[in-house]
Formats: sequence, C-alpha cells, structure tokens
Amino acid sequence: MGMVGKAFHWADETAQKIVWEKGEKALYTCASGITPSGTVHIGNFREIISVDLVARALRSLGKQVRFIYSWDDYDVFRKVPLNMPKRDELEKFLRFPITMVPDPWERDASYARHHEVDVESALPAVGIAPEYLYQTERYRASLYAGGIRVALGKKAELKEILDKFRDDNHKIQGEWWPVSVFCDKCNRDDTDIDGWDGEWQLEYHCNLCGHMEKTDLRTAKGVKLGWRVDWPMRWAHEKVDFEPAGKDHHSQGGSFDTSRLVCKEVYGFDAPVTFRYDFIGIKGDAGKMSSSMGKVVDLPTLLRVYTPELVRFMFAGTRPNTEFTISFDLDVIKIYEDYDRTERIAWKAEPAKNEESYLKERRIYELSQVGDVPGVMPYQAPFRHLCNLLQIAEGDVDAVLAGLGDVKPEQEAGLRSRCACALNWINEYAPEEFRFKLREPGDMAALSDTARAAVRELRDGVVVRLESFDNDKACAQAIYDAAARLGMDGKTLFRAAYEALIGKEQGPRLASFLRNIEKNRLLAILSSY
Repeated sequence: MGMVGKAFHWADETAQKIVWEKGEKALYTCASGITPSGTVHIGNFREIISVDLVARALRSLGKQVRFIYSWDDYDVFRKVPLNMPKRDELEKFLRFPITMVPDPWERDASYARHHEVDVESALPAVGIAPEYLYQTERYRASLYAGGIRVALGKKAELKEILDKFRDDNHKIQGEWWPVSVFCDKCNRDDTDIDGWDGEWQLEYHCNLCGHMEKTDLRTAKGVKLGWRVDWPMRWAHEKVDFEPAGKDHHSQGGSFDTSRLVCKEVYGFDAPVTFRYDFIGIKGDAGKMSSSMGKVVDLPTLLRVYTPELVRFMFAGTRPNTEFTISFDLDVIKIYEDYDRTERIAWKAEPAKNEESYLKERRIYELSQVGDVPGVMPYQAPFRHLCNLLQIAEGDVDAVLAGLGDVKPEQEAGLRSRCACALNWINEYAPEEFRFKLREPGDMAALSDTARAAVRELRDGVVVRLESFDNDKACAQAIYDAAARLGMDGKTLFRAAYEALIGKEQGPRLASFLRNIEKNRLLAILSSY
C-alpha cells in the first residue's frame, strides 16, 4: 500500500508517516511507558491504546511490529498518593526506588508490581498485549552501562542541551551530573557524586547514612540516568520508531524537544516519530486526572460500564490531540448509540452519506474490535432498551435473551457482555429517575379516584389487547384514545400508569414499556384497581 493508499484513520496516517520517515525496515518498534507510582488511570491508557492502534495500522501495511511497554519502576517514590491504604507505612519508603516499596495491599511483591499487575491483567480484555520491559531489572543488570558512560562523557553537551530551552532562572547551577545513585546501604537517592574516572568507576556518598563507595558502572545496581537523558538513551537502545507523548511533554521546549536533541547529538539516533495526545476528563468531575493526587478512573472501572469494543471505540473514534470526556451519566446511552450506528454503517445495514464516510466508519469499527471483525453482524439491542428490559426482568439476563427470541448463537457472548455492562450502569451510575422496579401484584399505589379510573381504562381498553398492536405507534394511539374516552389529557393517564406500575411519576416510553412486559404480569399488577 505504501504512501499511495489513502488513509481514512489517524492511526493509518501515522503508520504511513513512520514508514516514510524511518524507511523500509524488517521490524518497527513502537513504545509506550509509565512510572507505576500510583493507580494507572484512563489518561495513561490513552497512550497505551494509541500505540496499539498505530501498531495495528502498521501490521495492516504488512509490517512486523514490536510493541514495547516500559515500566519505569526504578523511578523514585516521591510522594504517597491520597487513595492509598497504609499511608503512614508508605511514608517510610519515600526516596526509595518504587520497586522496593512494599505493596500496602499485600498482594504483590512490591508497590510498583501491584500497579503493574492491575494493568497487565486488564489489557488483554481490550485486545492489547505489549511486551513489558521492567526498568529495575534492566538497570540492575547493567544493561545501560554503556549508555550511562556515554552520558558521563558528554556531560557538558548534555548540560547545554538541557539549558537550551530554559530561561536564566531555571538553568542548571553549579556542579551537575546526568546520573543519580540509589545508596547501596540505605536504598535512598539522597546521594552526591564525588567523581568519575573517565571510564567505568563512579564515586558517590550518601547524605543520609554517610555510606561512601566507588562503584563500577558494569556491575553497579543503583546508578540511574536522569529521566530527560534516560528516555532518549532508551530510544537509541531499543531503536524506537514511534512513541507518542502527552501534551505536557509536547509543550514548546518541553521534555520531548530536549530528548530529541539528546537522542541525536549524544546517542547518534534519530528520535521516534511522535504525536501529542490530549488529556481526558471524566464527566461530572472537572480537572485532569492525576495518579499522585489519587483522583483517578482506571480501565477496570471503565470496563464495568463499557464493553471492550466500546472502550476501544471511544479512543479509536477520537483523534489523539482532542480532549474528550468519559461519561458515566446518561451520556453512556448516547455513546452506545454512536457505536451501534458505526457498526450498522460498517456492516452496510445503514447507508453512509458517501463512500469516504463509509470507509472511515468501517476503519473505526475494525480498530474497535478486540480481535478480528466478527463473522456475523452482532445483535443490536439499543442500550436504553436493554436497560428497560433488564429492569423489567429484575436483572435476569437469560430471561431477556429468551424474550428477544432471535439471538443467534454466535451473537450471544457479545450481547451478554453488553447486558452485564447495562446492569452495572443501572446499579452504580444511572440517575435515580432512570431506575425502576415493577410492583408486585397486590402492591397498590395510593391513587385519586380519577387516577384509578385512568388505570382501569388503560387495563381494560389497552392492556387486554396488547398482542393486537403491531408496533409502539399503534399502542401509543390506543393509550391516547383511552385518555380521550375519559376526557383527560394524556399526561394525567401516563402519570397514573407509572404510579401503578413502578411507583414513580414518570418512566420509560409507555407504549414500548407495556409491550415489553408480559401481558399476564401486567394484568396481575393492575387487577386490584
């Protein structure tokens, strides 16, 4: 396909750009990574899925791709996030590498590993399977000894590059080293470097415990590059072709600009192709998410309300450099409707406005799938409708599926997944006016005489002949006719009906609601009036 093919999706545009800029290669490396300093939230997930989408697009071009995900678990534990248990206990490990902080939940080997496991166990559900690189292991195995030595040898050039984008107040003052050291005795990074012999020997002392040491970079466990040097060093080490970054790193003169220069001038490697991705908001909660503040929504939380395809769709259907909000309120219904529309267009069950629009929607749909596009078009049960059916059936998914009646065996798993999300949404997030429970027979509403008359008219004039209506429109007409017979407006009758059926003043569209409830069940509830 090469550059001649027209890209209908930003991931394909990026894939073409990578091939164009990096040339034909046997293997393209796409990278992402994060410090597991707290809960890995949905803002961080935007980077992971952006890389996954680009990796998929490269594979669509017939390319071999390595998708690496770096856990920067050798970073310093700087502060305890607000949403952590045993915070006093964690305070004792400040300035340690995150990988040496104990897991306050006592589930995993360390605090870092706990957050890594949370992500690694959730990603397969959305069809993402990177190769994980653990920086603690790599640093401690002295894998980067050569890269560290290069940085020490070019310390003056590095200082100049780092200062290039800084104003006078923020330039590096005094003696500066591109590395920091975790003390071999007390594990903290409050150390000063005393000298380097120009080869492999580095001397340091610890300001906390007084330990002094000459260490060899080829065997040293605690020597680490500062991250503005570490990042480009690893680009060169891993031969990274593509890595996006958040808008904070992509600001003018920000860390990406600095790293690009370091990568080229110090390590002789061209920085990866990149793009900027924007922050994600949570509907009903202003401000950007932050792991350190403990104010987060993570992938498992999202998967309680959105099926894996819907989660992928929200990101695949939005350009990375646009901010968007993830909703847990009534907007959930609209997001499911948007996905269903894209699905219908992709399967040609609904016409697109033109061929270009069809190809674009089709590509978004393909990239939204966890695996390949299914062999049979999935069963479309609109989310709002499904929520009503599930509440009528009091959460019995089997009953809902049996009631639908025309679900093919290969459509069932997807529909069950959607039902599970709908139930979670009803129980955990739906606004109160959206929730309802049908009354039991004999459980009567306290109604005025007028309202009781309205309920009787609805029962004897409409419900008894429910099966005679071919559609909701015919049923709705019969409801209005019943109100007219009593000389009352429709509103009064609707209110009486909802009170009698669910104990509320309003509820789902009445005609459709009545037709979705088994007739004898309705008659049993309304018989006492």
